[in-house]
Amino acid sequence: MSGILKGMRVVEGSAFVAVPLAGMTLAQMGAEVIRFDRIIGGLDARRWPVAANGESHFWAGMNKGKKSIAVDMSSERGRELVTQIITAPGEDAGLFLTNLKVRGWMDYPSLSKHRKDLIMVALKGDRAGRPAVDYTVNPAIGFPAITGPEGSTEPVAHALPAWDCIAGNMMVSALLAAERHRLKTGQGQDVEFALKDAAAAMLGHLGIIGDTQTGGKKRGKSGNALYGAYGQDFVCKDGQRVMVIGLTDRQWRGLVKQTNTTDQMAQLESRLKIDLRDEGTRFVHRADITAVLTPFFASHAVQDFAPAFEAAGLTFSIFRDFETALVEDDDLSEANPMFKTIDNPGLGRFMVPGSPLNFSTFPREVPQPAPALGMHTEEILGDVVRMTDTEIAQLFDTGTVQSPERFRQKPAA
Repeated sequence: MSGILKGMRVVEGSAFVAVPLAGMTLAQMGAEVIRFDRIIGGLDARRWPVAANGESHFWAGMNKGKKSIAVDMSSERGRELVTQIITAPGEDAGLFLTNLKVRGWMDYPSLSKHRKDLIMVALKGDRAGRPAVDYTVNPAIGFPAITGPEGSTEPVAHALPAWDCIAGNMMVSALLAAERHRLKTGQGQDVEFALKDAAAAMLGHLGIIGDTQTGGKKRGKSGNALYGAYGQDFVCKDGQRVMVIGLTDRQWRGLVKQTNTTDQMAQLESRLKIDLRDEGTRFVHRADITAVLTPFFASHAVQDFAPAFEAAGLTFSIFRDFETALVEDDDLSEANPMFKTIDNPGLGRFMVPGSPLNFSTFPREVPQPAPALGMHTEEILGDVVRMTDTEIAQLFDTGTVQSPERFRQKPAA
C-alpha cells in the first residue's frame, strides 16, 4: 500500500474492537500492519456478524489491508517468532499494538530487551487490570440511566461500542505521538491505558462530571431529544420518522421559518415569558415546542418539505434501518469515493470503506480486503524475520506456523 504512512511497520496482537480498529486505521493510511494470531484463529475469527458459511464479517471489517501470520504461541519457538517480528530492526519498525499483553514474554520489559527503542501501546480493561468491554464500561459509568424513552426507568445500553471506537483512535494517536518522540530522541515508549479510562475521560470532557459534582439537576432520560438544546423526532404524514435539529440559532430560526410557526413560537414565548433564542431554554420547554411543530410534520410527507429544508440548510434526517440506509443514502454508496465494491474472499463481493481521511498530497487508496488467517506467514518470516526457505519449511513441518496455502498442500493422513 501507499499512503502517508508508507514505510511504517506496525505489529498487532489483538482481539475485540479497539486494537483491531487502531491497526486497520494505520493500514488504511499506508502502514504495513502485521497481525499475528493462533493457528486455530484468534478470538475474533468467527465473531458475528457471520455469513452462512461461518466466515466472519466482523473479521473482514476490522482487518482490511493487514498482513496475517498464524503462529503456535503455546510453543517456545512460536513465542520466539512473535518476539522477533515485534522487535525486528528498522527505523520505521518496532511499533506494537496490543490488548493481549502476557507477562514474561509479551510485555514491555521482556520485549524491550530485544529492542531498546520499542514502542508498545497496550490497552487494558480498567486501570487495575481487570477485564472490561464496552458493554460493561457503559453501564458502569452511568450512560444507560440517561438513555431510552422519557419517563422510563429501565437502563438502556447502546448498541454502538462507542468507547472501543474512541479508544482505538486514541491508540493511533498514542502510537504516532510516541513515534514522533522516538524520531527526535531515539527513546522507546511503553504506553498503557484502560478502556474504562477512555470512557471516564469523556464523561469529564462532556461536562457531566463537573455538573454532577457541583449540584447540577439530576439528568434523566429524554428519549430522542437532543440534550441541552432542541432536537426531536417526528412522525410524518407518510409514516416516515424524521429527526429535526434546532441546536444553533441559525438552525432554530430556519426550522421555525420553514414550518411556518413564527407566530406560534412568539405566542409561546409571550405566554411562558421565555426567550427561545436561548438553546437551553429550548431544551427545558421542548414539549411545548414539539406540540407546536407536530401538526406540520403530521400533515406533510417527507418529500413535501425535504427539498425546502435542504435548500435552507436545515439539519434533519430520516430514520432508517441498515437495509434502507444502504438503498437510499448516497453517502453509503459508491457515490461516496470512500467506498468501493471489492471481492472479499469467503464472503463475496460487497462495498467496503477505505479511510475517511483525505490528504491533499496523497490520492485516495482503494480499500483492501482482510487477509485469510496466516495468508502472509511465509512472506513475513522471510522479509521480517529474515529466515531462509529451509528454515521456514521446518517451521511448517513442526506445526509452529501455518498458512492457507500450506494447509491445502498438506497431504491427507
